[in-house]
Amino acid sequence: MTDVDLNALRDRLRPLVAGLYPDSADEVLEALVDLARRWAPQLGPADKGHPDQGTAYLITYGDAFRREGEAPLHTLADVLRTHVRDAVTDVHLLPIYPWTSDDGFGVVDHREVNPDLGTWGDIADLRADHALALDFVANHLSSSSPWFRGWLERDPRYAGYFLEPGPDFDVTHVVRPRTTPLLHEYARSDGTVAHAWTTFGPDQVDVDPSTPAVLLDLTDVLLGYLAHDATTVRLDAIGFLWKQSGTSCIHLPQTHDVIRVWRVLVDALAPGTLLLTETNVPHADNITYFGDGSDEAHMVYQFALPPLVLHAFVTGRARALSDWAANIGPVSDTATWFNFLASHDGIGIRPTQGLLTDEDRALLVERTLARGGRVSMARRPDGSEGVYELNTNYLDALVDPADADPDASAVVRGLAAHAILLSVIGVPAIYYHSLLGSGQDRQGMAESDIPRRINREVLDADRLAAELGSSPRREGMLEGLRRLLEVRRSLPGFSPFASQTVEQLDPRAFVVRRAAGTPDEIVAAVNVSDDVVVLPGLSGYDVLSEREVAGLLLEPFGFAWLRPTR
Repeated sequence: MTDVDLNALRDRLRPLVAGLYPDSADEVLEALVDLARRWAPQLGPADKGHPDQGTAYLITYGDAFRREGEAPLHTLADVLRTHVRDAVTDVHLLPIYPWTSDDGFGVVDHREVNPDLGTWGDIADLRADHALALDFVANHLSSSSPWFRGWLERDPRYAGYFLEPGPDFDVTHVVRPRTTPLLHEYARSDGTVAHAWTTFGPDQVDVDPSTPAVLLDLTDVLLGYLAHDATTVRLDAIGFLWKQSGTSCIHLPQTHDVIRVWRVLVDALAPGTLLLTETNVPHADNITYFGDGSDEAHMVYQFALPPLVLHAFVTGRARALSDWAANIGPVSDTATWFNFLASHDGIGIRPTQGLLTDEDRALLVERTLARGGRVSMARRPDGSEGVYELNTNYLDALVDPADADPDASAVVRGLAAHAILLSVIGVPAIYYHSLLGSGQDRQGMAESDIPRRINREVLDADRLAAELGSSPRREGMLEGLRRLLEVRRSLPGFSPFASQTVEQLDPRAFVVRRAAGTPDEIVAAVNVSDDVVVLPGLSGYDVLSEREVAGLLLEPFGFAWLRPTR
């Protein structure tokens, strides 16, 4: 139970609520304080501790693994205990709720576990071994959800829950991540038609938090996740939350204020719990979700990292990656980056705006298509279309189509790419298909005609166990990453809050110095090319090969973590 000073909480919330709801600020403020009072007995400090060099997340679906006769969440717990064990500290479960589309993101009911996956009891079982990150799909709901059906039938309980913009609402500047229409028609039982706002498609209808009751319901959902022992909550697509006529309807000040409201509540009711914002946008916009470093997200997805690392391996040159990373440093003592390479989505291209040229992006598209992937588009405000993301398995995208042994190459390049992931400032997150060495699921993509399914294959748990003993690709990735994560835990220089300095010693190598000038200093060097690279200025003790190095020589796609000799 958390002992909350409600008066202090009220004082912190008051200016935020007044800015969001000037006409009903007192009423909304008291309703938020009442929510805090109601949930406080079920909440308390998170037990995971402050993120450190040992923190690592696994990103997975609740049904990533199947075994006949078992609830998938139970099977997931067994796979984690049997194969993953302590390689990661945290498990990020992608949406576990009843859904109708987008493999979970068309949520029907935020408060329930999909019975096809298991129960809240199964979630508690997972929590016994790992800290837990839950997805909060706050921006939208399934068109089959009770909230939307109630709104559609004009139930007073849901009045104002969804946005039906009138003819005076200017949408000419709206930023879209899709090419589908912004508004979709929905028939009411009385024969009329509603036109609701749909950022992501017809089955994912955006809520309207300018209606105070929506914010209160969403906040209740968030606090419920904390009561189910979530230690991280991921705010999915949060940048689109608030809409205003004549604007881009993304990254609006009100959206940031909603996040600030939730940060105040989380810090007061469940200190140590982390809010993670997911905004697949250009880097300059992405980092605004840190706020002042203490009042918005505890962690922000580092969306520029996946395409820049891929670009380095496709070109054999790390210059663009190094130039970008040279400008990335500590945020605050409570906020840091959430780093990843692969995820349930594709590799976002919008974050490369200002970081890669059109020619560079064309190379990534070419590699994706050559390896059997697809490319998803988005509509720009001017009506034209541009590349939004690359739909591919990350390990396969790293492999040159001409490689004679693509599986061996996937392991060599995959471990090198993940050595970068584990070296740069922030907390690392590894997708389950990367950890387990999976390849493209072209059949799943083709049968569903959903490009993202190429990297969302559901694995048979027993077949996986056999393949981990017989597949060099699977075993190579799992054991290689396990080793890197184990060594990383012993190196405080890789703290998510330690300094970062990039050294451009050779265009074929990515070199980053962490915690420079301290006893914890560590230098990570990764060769992104198929050349032998010599870095004569780097010497020290390589904690990976466990040997002294006088002038570092890196084999093709080789890497080292050096403790400087003093």
